[in-house]
Amino acid sequence: MKGRHRSAGSSGGALKLGTAAVAVLVILAGSWYAFRKYSQPSCGNAAKLSIGAPADIAPALKAQASDWSAQAKLNGNCVDIEVFEEDPADVSAALAGKAGKALTGVGQANGKTRVPDVWVADSSLWLQRLRAVNAQGIPQDAKSIAHSPVVLAMPEPIATTFGWPEKKITYPDLITKVATDQKVKVGIVEPSRDSTGLGGLLTLAAAAQAAGGGNATQATQVATAALRALASGRSSVRADLIQKFPRSSDPATLSSGLTVAPLSEQAVIQYNAVQPPVRLAAIYAEPSPPALDYPAVVLSSDKASIANELLKSFDTQDFHDKLGAIGLRAADGSTGKGFQNPSNAPAPAAAAANALPDAATIEGLLTKWQAITLPARMLAVIDVSGSMLEPVPTAGNATRMQVTLEAARKGMSLFDDSWSLGVWEFSTLMDGNKDYKQLVPIGPLVSQRAQCLQALSSITPKRNGDTALYDTILAAYKTVQEGYESGRINSIIVMTDGENDDPAGGLSLEQLIAELKKVADPAKPIQVILIGIGNKVNEGAMKQITDAIGGGTFVAADPAKIGDIFLQAISLRGQATQPK
Repeated sequence: MKGRHRSAGSSGGALKLGTAAVAVLVILAGSWYAFRKYSQPSCGNAAKLSIGAPADIAPALKAQASDWSAQAKLNGNCVDIEVFEEDPADVSAALAGKAGKALTGVGQANGKTRVPDVWVADSSLWLQRLRAVNAQGIPQDAKSIAHSPVVLAMPEPIATTFGWPEKKITYPDLITKVATDQKVKVGIVEPSRDSTGLGGLLTLAAAAQAAGGGNATQATQVATAALRALASGRSSVRADLIQKFPRSSDPATLSSGLTVAPLSEQAVIQYNAVQPPVRLAAIYAEPSPPALDYPAVVLSSDKASIANELLKSFDTQDFHDKLGAIGLRAADGSTGKGFQNPSNAPAPAAAAANALPDAATIEGLLTKWQAITLPARMLAVIDVSGSMLEPVPTAGNATRMQVTLEAARKGMSLFDDSWSLGVWEFSTLMDGNKDYKQLVPIGPLVSQRAQCLQALSSITPKRNGDTALYDTILAAYKTVQEGYESGRINSIIVMTDGENDDPAGGLSLEQLIAELKKVADPAKPIQVILIGIGNKVNEGAMKQITDAIGGGTFVAADPAKIGDIFLQAISLRGQATQPK
């Protein structure tokens, strides 16, 4: 019995020791939990920061933001960073909209567009354009965080025929070839909404001036032809444009595919990374277009301190390596790990240069681009009075009628199938008591191009006909107005070699202007383009008409130059005068 009692006592002591041990463990565990809880920063009230950026740099920003946020948490600062993809054009539309303005070709903001605390655009061209319409809304201290030159992307088998990679290729050489060689198929991403497209367009437009050799008319002709070629190969988004490059190196496929397009260096690197059947050459043509420089702008003032701390991390080698992995350079043009340098790429210092034109130059060019490329609805009205039979010595004694019709035919070749066109002829008493005659009603060129060309071929001057110019202009204006189509440039283009001369009386200049103003509808603007041929036109009266109702007056004192004037008139439609 005693032994059993001792045994029971010993067992009780062991139980007490076990219970004590458990208690100690619980206390220690609780202490460790408390230590862990209070030694880590609480993120229940973490600061929020949003970053909006284009898709081409977003992966590097997301990775950097995640790393920086984790390090900030260890340092006792909790920041919840959201990086989301947003098209720079959409953000720009929203920011311009805050000032009640709209950028040319961009339009109103998408209702789903988010304006972030920190905006990373792909190019400072967006900031340049925005400051012209909302100077107070765009800070001046934008910081470039990455870089990608705008290059000419060209299938390598075609690039070698241009002398790549040894030969230096210039934009003036390219623009001349584009304007004269129909085998060269040039493409572009819509420049009013894409920075690579805009950079390429700015450089090509400047090249057109150089190709003109100082001759303004010739430069306009080259530029208009080149812009029409660009327009025929334009795409709304970059992915669609890239799909137009040839997928096989056989001659037939190469000749039918896209020949050349301005794209970012990164786009070419990423295209070649998937080992396509035909690689793209990145041609660093001169002069260099404005590069993508990815400016970061802090739009939310109350988030500025956090945002600026984050922006400091973009100067690190770690971030540069993240950029290099997706084909982007650092802001200074240097390259991080993983960057696949294209053949014949420039030195980093040269790649970092980025000169920007002023906002007025940018918007002026985009207005011209819109005028040439937007779907248009036009009524062409051609003078067939007797004086159009006069020979033109500077055109080999071809008649005024012949040089005018040739200009009209060449001009028509610039109009793509999205245009609608009608053709009238006028003199006096052409159709009963009417001084004009409809040859082709206004309709889509896709279905009546041949009919319009046939009509031009059939036009012959009325030997004893006079020039009922004013009555015809009013009738043409009302006709275009009746079938007005929104989303298009609705216009009348009148080609005449004389001033108003109507034996039956007709409208006076003052009566015409009064009638035009009476029927004009601001919601349905119609541009009146008057082209004078020879030295007998009344340019002053023509200007009074176009100044009053909206449009432009152009005079070819030498009728042989009518083709150049026609091109100039078409290219400047978007810059024509507004009604006074």
